[in-house]
Parts: sequence; C-alpha cells; structure tokens
Amino acid sequence: MSLSSPTSACSSSRCYSSGLSLPIGFRSIPINVGLVCYPKRHSIAARKFVVACSSSSSDPLLVKAAKGQAVSRPPAWMMRQAGRYMAVYQKLAKKHPSFRERSENTDLIVEISLQPWQAFRPDGVIIFSDILTPLPAFGVPFDIEEVKGPVIQSPIRTEDDLKRLHAIDFEKLQFVGDSLKILRREVGEHAAVLGFVGAPWTIATYIVEGGTTRTYTVIKNMCHTAPHVLRALLSHLTKAITEYVVYQVEHGAHCIQIFDSWGGQLTPEMWDRWSKPYIEEIIHAVKKRCPDTPIVFYINGNGGLLERMKGTGADVIGLDWTVDMADGRRRLGSEVSVQGNVDPAYLFSPLPALTEEIERVVKCAGPKGHILNLGHGVLVGTPEEAVAHFFETARNMDYQTLFQNHVPAEKAESELVA
Repeated sequence: MSLSSPTSACSSSRCYSSGLSLPIGFRSIPINVGLVCYPKRHSIAARKFVVACSSSSSDPLLVKAAKGQAVSRPPAWMMRQAGRYMAVYQKLAKKHPSFRERSENTDLIVEISLQPWQAFRPDGVIIFSDILTPLPAFGVPFDIEEVKGPVIQSPIRTEDDLKRLHAIDFEKLQFVGDSLKILRREVGEHAAVLGFVGAPWTIATYIVEGGTTRTYTVIKNMCHTAPHVLRALLSHLTKAITEYVVYQVEHGAHCIQIFDSWGGQLTPEMWDRWSKPYIEEIIHAVKKRCPDTPIVFYINGNGGLLERMKGTGADVIGLDWTVDMADGRRRLGSEVSVQGNVDPAYLFSPLPALTEEIERVVKCAGPKGHILNLGHGVLVGTPEEAVAHFFETARNMDYQTLFQNHVPAEKAESELVA
C-alpha cells in the first residue's frame, strides 16, 4: 500500500489549542499537548504519510517492553481506557448518542482516544474503535441497538451466504487510517499508539449467531454440521483481518492487540482446531510484512490456554485476572512478554489496596517484558481518581529499586548447576 508523507502545515484543517487543565483525582494537572489539528475529511487523502515497519532506539517504552528489551519501569495502559467511566466521554456521548457515529467519525475517534491520554498520560493510546468496525468493509453490515448490542440481520450460515463476502475495502475504513495518523502525530514517541482487531473465531461468533450470545450454540453446532462453511468463513476473515492489521500499522499503530474475546468459550481441543490456526496465520503474515511491530494476544478466560497462546508466535500474552501472574510467567517462560493483570474491581478499592496489588503484579511479572494493564476492560463507574492513581503508581516505579535483590532466573539456574 502506497502512503504519503505528512505536510507540516495545518492548512484546510480545523485546528485549536489543546492546552488545558484536567482533573486528576482531587488535583488539577496542567496539560499542553500543543496544537491539535483535525483535518477535514476531504483533505486527508491529499496528505502524505509514511510509517515504516521498523524499530528504533526512540521506540516508546511500551514497544520496548513488548519486545523484551530492558526498560526502567513497567509501561502501563488499560483495556477500554477510553470512554465508559470518564465524565468528559459521557458528556460527549450525550451529544453523539450513536456508538457507530462515535467510532466511525475521525474527529470523534481522535477526541475520545486522546481523552485518557490528556487526563492520565498512559504509556499506550489505543484507538477508539470496535472489533466489528471492519465488517461492512468486507460484506457484513451490522447495527448496534441500545439494549441488544450488535445485531447482524443476515447471519452467514450456508454456502450461499458466503457469496456476500468480498475482499476488504479500505475506502470504507478511511476514518481508521486517518485517526491513527493524527494520533501518531499527537502523542509522538511519548506513548505507543495501539491498534487492534478481533480474532477470526471471535468475529465469526457475531457473524454466525447474528449478534451477541451467551451460549454460542449455533456456531458450535456449525463446527459439526457445516464445518466446510465455517472454515471458509474463518479463512476469509483471516485474510481480511491480516490486511486490516497491516493497514493500521502503515497508518501509525506502533503495536497491535488481537482480541480472541470468545476463544475462552471453546474447549482447548476445539480452540486448537477452530481458532489457533487462523491466529497463527495472521501473526505469521503480519510478521513477514511488519517484522518489528509487536503483537499482543489476549483471550478472556485464558487460564487453560496459556501454553497454546504462546505457540501462536505473539510477542506478548495478555493475562486475565483469574491467572496468577507468577504462575503465568512460569508457564509462559521468559522468551515471551506478558501483559496484565490487575482485577478491574481493584479500582473500586481504597487506593493503598490498589497500590499494593499493582506492586504485587509487577513483582510477580519481573523486571523485563511486562506491560502493566488490567485483566479486562475498565468497568463502568470506575472512579477517575483510581485510574489516575494506577498510572501514577506505574510512573513512580523503578525496577532497579523494586528488584535490587532480584536474581534473573537464567543466572540462578546456572549458579545452581555450578
């Protein structure tokens, strides 16, 4: 894909200063991120922008930790860190009540994505989007209803249904590329810009079931009654998602997270058959084209799948909070980085308890290859002062102090042998 390089001027754009003071807990911290330029949509295509798929010494802290490089402290971000719990987001959502509008309009995507960055300065800024966002671009229209959530009026369950699918059309996803470009310019190298995708199995559950489900009975039955249709669907999704990952990297994402949100609903044997091969294919293809872009892989309810997840080739394995971090480290080994895994409910606890839990998780993860995160997304109603405290605690950590008596596992093992 041929991309262009950015112009320095903000011509044909709607620009305003983003210097402001935002509440952090009970304090006010002055923020000045310079001039925020939200280009008019018709002018973005003319802009030239190139993001190389390569690493450098100026990689953000999170990218270095993802690659297992030495860092001074654990970088931190939160899944679902934009929206849900922030007053500024709730105010914006009242003005723009449609989730599709908020997640498919460049100006709104950028504004929402930057809200936690401006307030808390996390080490990762994730684009405000959804795993279902690319569906219409390859032939699967969907709606989001307030009570039901995502609804797909024409599920894909037969060979004839497969004919509606087509190659991914990035003209229908320009708002994603444009948003990533702007986010990359805004945060510079001060934080990693994170893109994300859903894994083929997880995306397929929505497409086959027709929306959200608690039982997954239709798609699980399809594994036995129409396996050829399901395999064809998963293969198509694999190709589309691979292209979508590369598209996000080429438009500014430092790092990509793959969410197999519903992979944990499969037995390990079924996950090996219906999810793992397609994730492996995506990771292998992306690594060939963007070898220096770290890939984080997360499954909700992944305690029984950790070793299998490691086998996909992902750089970082995200742990949910039901897995003990020390046990996860032991099971995964030191050659893969880990992410997580503070229970989101801890952010409702007294701040000293939250501090203690963060320190416990970081100590269990060790001084290398750890991205501090929650074990799942931020919960609705989470106090903003607790989120601020989470990031402040991470920033104030120092591996040298925390692990002054730490002996690396490899060294300890060699000393025992000697």
